[in-house]
Amino acid sequence: MTCTSCSNSIESSLKKLDGVQKAVVALATEECEVRHDAGVISHVQLAAAIDDLGYEAELLIAGEETNRIRLQLEGVTAAADFQLVKEMLVALSGVTSVDLDFSNAMVTVSYEPDRAGPRTFIETIEQAGVFTAKLEAPRGRGSHDRGLEIQHHKKYFLWSLVFTVPVFFLSMVFMYIPGIMEGLEHGRLNGLSIGALLRWILATPVQFVIGRRFYVGAYKALRRGSSNMDVLIAMGTNAAYFYSVYIVLRAATSPTFKGTDFFETSAMLISFIILGKYLEVMAKGKTSEAVAKLMDLAPDKATLLTLDEEGDVAGEREIGAELIQRRDIIKVVPGSKVPTDGVVVWGQSFVNESMITGEARPVPKKLGDKVIGGTMNDHGVIHIRATHVGAETALAQIVRLVEAAQMGKAPVQKYADRISTYFVPAVVVAAFVTWLAWYVGGKARSYPKSWIPAAMDEFELALQFGISVLVIACPCALGLATPTAIMVATGKGATQGILIKGGQALEAAHKVKTVVFDKTGTLTIGKPIVVHTKLLTNIPLHVFYDTIAAAEVNSEHPLGKAIVAYSRKISGEHSSHGQQQHEVRDFEAIPGQGVRAVVDGKATLVGNMRLMKEHGIHISEEAEEHLRDVETLARTGVMVAIERELVGVVSIADPVKPEAARVISILKSMGVRSMMVTGDNWGTAVAIARELGIERPCVHAESLPEDKARIVEEMQAAGTSVAMVGDGINDSPALVAADVGMAIGAGTDIAIEAADIVLMKSNLEDVITGIDLSRKSFFRIWLNYVWALGYNVLGIPIAAGALFPSTGFRLPPWVAGAAMAASSVSVVCSSLWLKRYKRPKVVEEIDTSVQR
Repeated sequence: MTCTSCSNSIESSLKKLDGVQKAVVALATEECEVRHDAGVISHVQLAAAIDDLGYEAELLIAGEETNRIRLQLEGVTAAADFQLVKEMLVALSGVTSVDLDFSNAMVTVSYEPDRAGPRTFIETIEQAGVFTAKLEAPRGRGSHDRGLEIQHHKKYFLWSLVFTVPVFFLSMVFMYIPGIMEGLEHGRLNGLSIGALLRWILATPVQFVIGRRFYVGAYKALRRGSSNMDVLIAMGTNAAYFYSVYIVLRAATSPTFKGTDFFETSAMLISFIILGKYLEVMAKGKTSEAVAKLMDLAPDKATLLTLDEEGDVAGEREIGAELIQRRDIIKVVPGSKVPTDGVVVWGQSFVNESMITGEARPVPKKLGDKVIGGTMNDHGVIHIRATHVGAETALAQIVRLVEAAQMGKAPVQKYADRISTYFVPAVVVAAFVTWLAWYVGGKARSYPKSWIPAAMDEFELALQFGISVLVIACPCALGLATPTAIMVATGKGATQGILIKGGQALEAAHKVKTVVFDKTGTLTIGKPIVVHTKLLTNIPLHVFYDTIAAAEVNSEHPLGKAIVAYSRKISGEHSSHGQQQHEVRDFEAIPGQGVRAVVDGKATLVGNMRLMKEHGIHISEEAEEHLRDVETLARTGVMVAIERELVGVVSIADPVKPEAARVISILKSMGVRSMMVTGDNWGTAVAIARELGIERPCVHAESLPEDKARIVEEMQAAGTSVAMVGDGINDSPALVAADVGMAIGAGTDIAIEAADIVLMKSNLEDVITGIDLSRKSFFRIWLNYVWALGYNVLGIPIAAGALFPSTGFRLPPWVAGAAMAASSVSVVCSSLWLKRYKRPKVVEEIDTSVQR
């Protein structure tokens, strides 16, 4: 693909196919993602449809390949051997299907990852002692394919130089050197000189062999009723070449004819365009380096431990990291990378997770702690049990997320798509009008004869201007302005611990004027603790907490977990003893209010004031006064009612994150208003807002999940672009409703799924970084557009000869071609400038103070 015209053509053609539900083509990554009904159309047919359009398509990955692997077999020759291999694999637990490929000696195995894996299959096959098996080499992705493409363009450029440099010297240098000039003019065949004949011979391979790709691309584009850069290049070089052939043939048949050929124009044009494409592909390769670096984080090898019946280590061996299976015990030594996601089952250490989360400080790991594949073990030896392998790991999901982001189109891209639809036809018309105006003007003597160079006539001068207009116009720069910047920005965000799910999220973030924060786990640390208990009846403290813990034990809310933990501390237990002691039934979690359950036959309510009032629980003046005191201290009062009687109030404190107040202040200086929406009571919400510097009108308390979404929608209706920052399931509706949903990385999977941007470090200052990166990225995108449009707006008139009457300046076609090639390269290099992005200085200061 050369420009957005190509990508739009492929995209629209795929969408017309039966069974295709969605198709997205990314010009910058040169990849296509198609969602389709496999029963109606296969990925082979999709690739064939793209090939029919004149492009080459290669399958990278198919959705049906999940939990399916292909093994390359060796030593398997006869049909009986294949059947034996199949029988051995089918007999294994967890194998769902086995397909044989006799011609390629391959076997495809579908399996349940909880019960089997590739290592089991290979070991089973090799147990026969005759056969061997190995995983099929993975298909190459961007970086590998980009390397081949770079070599391809380099080879063509070097070959073009072999012919173009002699043509240049014959046309531009030797003709002005006495002695050589006479030699080239000697030995004429009528009016045809040796120099002209040599130029024809040397330019022909460049035109038809090296330039063949432009003919093919132009033909296939015109065949499907569209136009692209290849059409402009083919027209421009053909005009110069075939006019030169006409001049040569006329000179060979007429002793008096004199004319000037332009073989150097066609040859140098093609060479400069291929050079530009070579430089562009190299630069585009650098835009996707972030994904390549992420993929390289995973180690190639792992140390697998074998355990005896008592759970002690019986042996160890080195295996390929791709052969790790769930529940494997892996040994990780100091200075080596964790090969897969897992849980520490022995030992303790400090692990550097900066490459995944961006968090600079090593994180302590002990028994039961989770570790992430690709992170670095700094100190002690640890044994981990693999929990997620292959495509399930956090690293693989991050890579997929970044790749998906780079595939997505930002809304601003529609401007380039719209322009590209009409760009090439408009340029062809402009080139024809330019040629006609200069030719007719010359014949009509509308300009002085002295304007025409000595070696040319009116037709040739007009032809030079027309060709220059054709080849200087560049839709490629417009097409690359947005996707290359988005590729660099999303990759840079990933290295900073900020996962941006596509161009739409990146574009929306730079427009944000209001940020709505959830309280618990977002503005606060999210690890609430019980600090005080007020009993309103004669119930014993341990009975009180046993009852609450029994009701809350199934709750996922942080406040419920804090109460359960405190109950265990009170009773001196380390497990959910309350749940074992008491009969609990009819448990129900009521979003934004609390929980209700029947504990040992007694109706129990644990929650806020709204829950009590909706169930008709009488609240005494003593309880109300105590609640006001609790809320004044920025604490949350959890009320407990048993058998319709209020029996106590639990005071829970959730400390505010140390960076929260500074983040709110910096957002204000950036012109962004901060709001807080919480399901907590008004007193606590107002007290925390006062501590953080959030104004009273910007606080919404006692909000249900649907209330949070409604508040966001009301602000949007008022014309404000809203970002929502949250971490819990109850934040998901608001995260979806907001223009930009930002999920704290330590939050729930549902919140992370609903969000547009994921803050991996769970640090609030990354909200600032995300908005700032978006603003810098879109400044760069608009800069790219200004340059790309400005280049064409200024370049086309100059190529058409607008400056020639007043200054005598004329842009030769080969210079125009070089300028066209340079414009695309310059846009990509402009996007690459985003790789130098650094977090705002104030964010670095916050991070430093928090670490201290």
